[in-house]
Amino acid sequence: MEFNGNHLIELGYRPAKWFKEAIEYINENNLDESQIKEYLEPFKQPEIIPLHETPKEFIINIRAEHESENDNVEKVINTMKVLMKTPTLIGGAIMPDACPTGPEGQIPVGGVVIAKNAIHPGFHSADICCSVMLTDFGKADPKEVLDTAHSVTHFGYGGRPRGEQMEMSRELMKGFRKNEFLNDEKLISIARSHMGTQGDGNHFLFVGVSKNTGNTMLVTHHGSRAPGAALYDKGMKVASRFRQEISPETLRENAWIPYDTEEGKSYWEALQLIRAWTKENHTSIHDAVLNKMGIVTEDRYWNEHNFVFRDGDLFYHAKGATPLDDKFMPDITGPRLIPLNMSEPVLIVQGKTNERNLGFAPHGAGRNFSRSQHKRSLAHKTIEEIFTEETQGLDVRFFSNEIDISELPTAYKSANNVRAQIEEYGLCEVLDEVMPYGCIMAGDVRKNAPWKKKKKFRKADGF
Repeated sequence: MEFNGNHLIELGYRPAKWFKEAIEYINENNLDESQIKEYLEPFKQPEIIPLHETPKEFIINIRAEHESENDNVEKVINTMKVLMKTPTLIGGAIMPDACPTGPEGQIPVGGVVIAKNAIHPGFHSADICCSVMLTDFGKADPKEVLDTAHSVTHFGYGGRPRGEQMEMSRELMKGFRKNEFLNDEKLISIARSHMGTQGDGNHFLFVGVSKNTGNTMLVTHHGSRAPGAALYDKGMKVASRFRQEISPETLRENAWIPYDTEEGKSYWEALQLIRAWTKENHTSIHDAVLNKMGIVTEDRYWNEHNFVFRDGDLFYHAKGATPLDDKFMPDITGPRLIPLNMSEPVLIVQGKTNERNLGFAPHGAGRNFSRSQHKRSLAHKTIEEIFTEETQGLDVRFFSNEIDISELPTAYKSANNVRAQIEEYGLCEVLDEVMPYGCIMAGDVRKNAPWKKKKKFRKADGF
């Protein structure tokens, strides 16, 4: 009788790509039962790892302050309950700025989870190492700092055009070329062109004045841009392969790479290189402003708030949460930063690990509603009216010259409520506040996106 896939399944093997080759070999060589068992030994598959029967416990550092927040908080808690059934997870927490990111079971923004011996690319998503950097400009005029910053930064799609690119360090390029995930000429090319860029969405360049010292501060917020997104795509493919082999019940978005594999160690190294690229990206913009103004910085500090942090065989995945514990940041130089919205101060904070925070604090103000829901709620006003009302007294600029009302203050949760819950749950301590002068954001980059311009051009030409 001809040997087939059903026989392999009866022997305890799960369907895999090697089935076809194995079946052909067994039939061509007329292997007997003992020979088949001997031949199949190298194909032995790992045991399936089941989901936790009940969700692992997680800490809730959020509550609805008014009716409009009820739905958001309920969704955040429900998605965490599904998420915490993922086999690798042993603990977690949600922060006061938490909001859901997709279907139930996906990690929410403002979520922290601890995985044992596993890295989950879906938990840091495409915006790897989204982070904030502050530079102290002393008594410089805030307007001059903002004007100069506007002349040197870059928001929107893609990288900088040739002739305007900021240099990527040779050391970093060498590191990329040595890593199996990053040694890709296309990826390295975009890493070079995206250096000194800030992207779109909620990323910003903020200028304000320290409440304590009166010094002017520049704060930037962005992640690893296209190189980080490329690494995420590669990481998800590897994690998906492991998921199919060892835990097919796990949700696709929650797939993981076991750290104790070659792929796991290489991916961890790649994350550290992308972290270094992101820090260099922030630094390039800050230094360009300082150099153009002829100023020497008085102080500077930086922290990620969307990354994976390691403590032995435990991997803390912070999807929008500020690391407080020094063990998470090998290059720590000062306190941490929590931006709220363009009309509110950037908080300068410190804190220690306690039973509620797992070593983390919120990363911002979060959202109660999606961008589209928020826009619909303001449909009775013009964009210009909304902008005037919400930015009064501030110098707010959109790099694309197109106002994005989904990034104005009312698009976000109440900053006062987030601050009150930081204090209520004892998450961290506020040391200083950078009072807002103004900021730059990408704006509505979709309105005149390159593909839309091409469409208009074709229509005008009768295509």
